[in-house]
Amino acid sequence: MKFFFSLIYCVAWPFFNLFHPGKAIGRENIPEGPALLCPNHTSLSDPLFVVFALHLKNRPQVMAKAEVMEIPILGWLLRKAGVFAVERGKSDVGAIKQALKCLKSGEKLLLFPEGTRSKTGELGPAKGGAAMLAVRTGVPIVPMYIPAKKKWFRRTPVVFGEPYFPQVAGPKGTSEEYDAIAQDLMLRIAALKELAK
Repeated sequence: MKFFFSLIYCVAWPFFNLFHPGKAIGRENIPEGPALLCPNHTSLSDPLFVVFALHLKNRPQVMAKAEVMEIPILGWLLRKAGVFAVERGKSDVGAIKQALKCLKSGEKLLLFPEGTRSKTGELGPAKGGAAMLAVRTGVPIVPMYIPAKKKWFRRTPVVFGEPYFPQVAGPKGTSEEYDAIAQDLMLRIAALKELAK
């Protein structure tokens, strides 16, 4: 998995960086060890901006919609690189177990808390999945912000916010607590917009 990720990274980075260079802001906020990386989502290129801003040192596993993983060749390559599918709009137990395993084994996981791309460029409501994963595994959430407008040949900022540990009253948390954590996460992401200017 690590070999294929590094191979794809090294092949894709020069081309992507030529047309859509990124600029990491707050990279010092990336914690050592496991973490849940949670950016807003406005374009198909967002995962690439995040992965390249992290550098190879912080290789994440990525949760992606199942439709992408069904594309011939691309889906195979992505699976080899550590990307796994999630069925959106369903209670995908397999994807949840894979995400929990990833975080508990000390890896970083990239997950878009809104669950889908925003068509307007504005932040959408977050699902409770990121909150549940963070609470169940005890790993920090790293809020991230990527501007909706990405200009060709101009650097697009990728902002890493301060990691934090969401709190719940009980050992596992309730759906209401997860919803509250999700709303708070989107507020933290929105606050990073000022740093992207």
